[in-house]
Amino acid sequence: MGSAAGGPRATTPGQQLRALFYVLPPGESSFRTLEEVPDYVEKSIPFFIAFIVLEFAVSWVQKHKLSGRINDGISSLSLGILSRLPDVLFRSVDLISYIYVWNNYRLFELPWDSPWTWYLTFLGVDFAYYWFHRISHEVNILWAAHQVHHSSEDYNLFTALRQSVLQKYTSWMFNLPMALFIPPSVFAVHLQFNLLYQFWIHTEVITNIGPLEWILNTPSHHRVHHGRNPYCIDKNYGGTLIIWDRIFGTFEAEDAKVVYGLTHPVNSFEPILLQLRPLAHIWNTFWATPGFCNKLSVLFKGPGWGPGKPRLGLPEEIPVVTGKEVPFNPRVPAYLNCYAVVHFAVIMELYIDLLATVTVLSQGTILLRICFIILSLTSFGFLMENRPKAGILEIIRCSVFLGVYKLGYLRNQLTLLDCAYEVLFSFCIAFWGIQVMKRITSSKDKHV
Repeated sequence: MGSAAGGPRATTPGQQLRALFYVLPPGESSFRTLEEVPDYVEKSIPFFIAFIVLEFAVSWVQKHKLSGRINDGISSLSLGILSRLPDVLFRSVDLISYIYVWNNYRLFELPWDSPWTWYLTFLGVDFAYYWFHRISHEVNILWAAHQVHHSSEDYNLFTALRQSVLQKYTSWMFNLPMALFIPPSVFAVHLQFNLLYQFWIHTEVITNIGPLEWILNTPSHHRVHHGRNPYCIDKNYGGTLIIWDRIFGTFEAEDAKVVYGLTHPVNSFEPILLQLRPLAHIWNTFWATPGFCNKLSVLFKGPGWGPGKPRLGLPEEIPVVTGKEVPFNPRVPAYLNCYAVVHFAVIMELYIDLLATVTVLSQGTILLRICFIILSLTSFGFLMENRPKAGILEIIRCSVFLGVYKLGYLRNQLTLLDCAYEVLFSFCIAFWGIQVMKRITSSKDKHV
């Protein structure tokens, strides 16, 4: 996004913080052109990190335990980064489609600087989100994308960043009616605010916020939405407001202790697998199901549907929750957790640098950096599951880093940091080479 003056309008830290909670009023968040709209999501990254640290501290004080696990947290952050990488190359499909309809089919134009336009867009974006979110749970092919967000068996601020890379390519159509009369600059603000608001409700450290529970989507309401308890299934779809669920009969208050995750857990921390396995399941089910109409039903009815069942499946087939469920948590050495945290921090720095410099980089350099980030996130998933091939993949990843580093494709502003990276990755190649050789030797000894 850029402005008529050459860039997006600057936001202060205070404005950015208030944007996270949707309390930035019309006078501070109305813009004449789309190019003037700040990238509120990108600018929120430091606040995401700060609030995650705060959540860990509060959880420790309240319960004497941390609010999440390293493996699940890295997995959630990896999925969040993965979901944002297409936006590095292309403008958001939500905005592309919206601008097209606005330019070619708008019926009339509401004033961009009117508070009434601002509040109408607030309601419109949230109403559209409710129906998109609901249909994403009730239509199997859409659920295959959305389930990524529900795949964590923890519930914390990391989970809020756990997003699907495919979901945005179906959500855009629900916003198009607003393009007939609401300017794109107003829509772009609320599209971001609606997403940002949903960050803070992914936590267990906030229990109840009193009378606001009747109107707003809150941590309590959203915990229900993420539960796999039978009473939680297909409930509380709201984004910012909970009134839509109350109106359309999908509201459920938090009651029994919520057990988080999917009814049929994927049991993986590898981001590409988490994105694609549900699609593979639908593909296999589609070809295994007899009859053309039944095949269509596999795609467009609920995830629990089967021949002879109602559209959304049978409630009695939802697995019983005992409260004793054990999250997927492979045992790994402590050094491996430390290793993953350090290297993930390196990738986060490279990702943030990519966002900051994307306008001055060539397409080839951008693609190379994106591919390296994806390779790294995949390797971290292997490490967190302690897979036998993880060492080999790490040798490949570290070697690729050194190669593109020497060619100058991963250098940043801090030369000293680049040198530190070169030493770190060289050491890691040697370390994993020794580990792989030990594994090979151990395997030969067992066969002897």
